[in-house]
Amino acid sequence: MKNRYIFTVLSVLLCYISTACQSQSDYVYSVKGETEEVTSTPRENEPPRREKEKRWKEGYAYVTKVIDGDTFWVDNGKESFKVRFIGIDAPETRNSRWKQKGYFATESKEYVQSKTEHQWVRLEFDVQAMDRYKRRLAYIYLEDGTFLNASLVERGYAVVDTYPPNVKHVEQFIDLQKQARNAKQGLWGKVPK
Repeated sequence: MKNRYIFTVLSVLLCYISTACQSQSDYVYSVKGETEEVTSTPRENEPPRREKEKRWKEGYAYVTKVIDGDTFWVDNGKESFKVRFIGIDAPETRNSRWKQKGYFATESKEYVQSKTEHQWVRLEFDVQAMDRYKRRLAYIYLEDGTFLNASLVERGYAVVDTYPPNVKHVEQFIDLQKQARNAKQGLWGKVPK
């Protein structure tokens, strides 16, 4: 009985330690990316800091780099930070320790790049401001009013992936995903062998 108790305690402790280590390495990986972005030099025709600050007060941020179909970097004139799209999950663009590169990842990233990179977007926040990796969580709107999160699901570039308390548009995303799946849009189409 005593050996069983010790084994159980050690197992729980080992699970706790491995989870804590993974969370810490996820955080370090995220911070490493943040450092690289913040120290990069601005593009030649990038708006000046003063304009970025002005537009931020109007609700807009300037997209500096697209990571994948659901994450990008923005600059508001005072700081650069990573933004994760709320309510959706796009395929991974590369293999990592935790996830494999996903089908339709390149197409998803290219779609987001074509719509946002080196352009202005409006960020709308929900209940939770950041995730555990210190990324800001937002719904993304293009200057023409297009709701990018919804557009990605509707075109099959991403799937619904909501986490309470950020569920403001979950019903809309679920409906759009059903339509995309029925129409075999994007990643719902035929998977190559």
